[in-house]
Amino acid sequence: MRLVVAGSPAAAVPTLQSLAASEHEIVRVITRPPAPLGRKRVLTPTPVAQAAEALGLPVLEAVRLRELEPELLPLEVDLGVIVAYGGLVREPLLSWPRLGWINLHFSLLPRWRGAAPVQHAIIAGDEVTGATVFQLAPGLDEGDWFAQEAEPIGAHRTAGALLDALSVSGAALTTRVVDELAAGTAVAHPQVGEPTFAPKLQREDARIRWGESVDAVHARVRGVTPEPGAFTSTRDGLVVKVLEATPARDARMLPPGAVAVESGHVLVGTATAPLELLRVQPAGRSAMLAADWARGLGAALPEFS
Repeated sequence: MRLVVAGSPAAAVPTLQSLAASEHEIVRVITRPPAPLGRKRVLTPTPVAQAAEALGLPVLEAVRLRELEPELLPLEVDLGVIVAYGGLVREPLLSWPRLGWINLHFSLLPRWRGAAPVQHAIIAGDEVTGATVFQLAPGLDEGDWFAQEAEPIGAHRTAGALLDALSVSGAALTTRVVDELAAGTAVAHPQVGEPTFAPKLQREDARIRWGESVDAVHARVRGVTPEPGAFTSTRDGLVVKVLEATPARDARMLPPGAVAVESGHVLVGTATAPLELLRVQPAGRSAMLAADWARGLGAALPEFS
């Protein structure tokens, strides 16, 4: 089939590469324009744009897909494939490909419809998530699904690590569905169950709530890693990013937010067991081991709010 593939972040690259290696033809790759990255704010193409260039595929860049209607609508395309493009597909583009669009979404729909399904699944304490390939519809992630694959979350994986795994397994799942659509053997299933929603995370979503249980605190840290990044603040307003942590179930109880060092382990109290800080980044400084950070503070250990 003749395909158009839309995506932007690194999570969409495995699908692009898998489809490029298939028997199907990618006639256009659509991605968002370059964005300023790093301290020097250098304009940088999206990971999908860079991968498409390496594959020798023609790329179109747009903030909104409707900007590309004059270039896309005259093309004869069998199927659109979208993975985390970062924009909505509306008419007339929605029904432009002969078979419409399919979307690779990183959850077991209808659970966690929206922009940040992996992050919300971890924060909520879900034990299992997965990937779904579904028919794109006008409503948010509402279309019938063609394939789903479950993935255990585990007790320690961050959102970044889990998304990396799902992007690879999801790429194979998407290519399989494309093959089935080409052969006319794909079967669509209606979504069943009560939907939950996963809006884009804001900075405040990454603030640690020390009054929650240690499992909830740990889940939030993992769910917002690497972006937007877990953080906490001292009573006098000093911000500390928490890059890596783990529950300390055998340690003595501490009041929520209280910091203690025991046998070289940096512990912070929660509503249940303490959380052990492993790596932190104080404001204005580089990332460091939590033990080194605490050693530098000496007896003046902070209390987190």
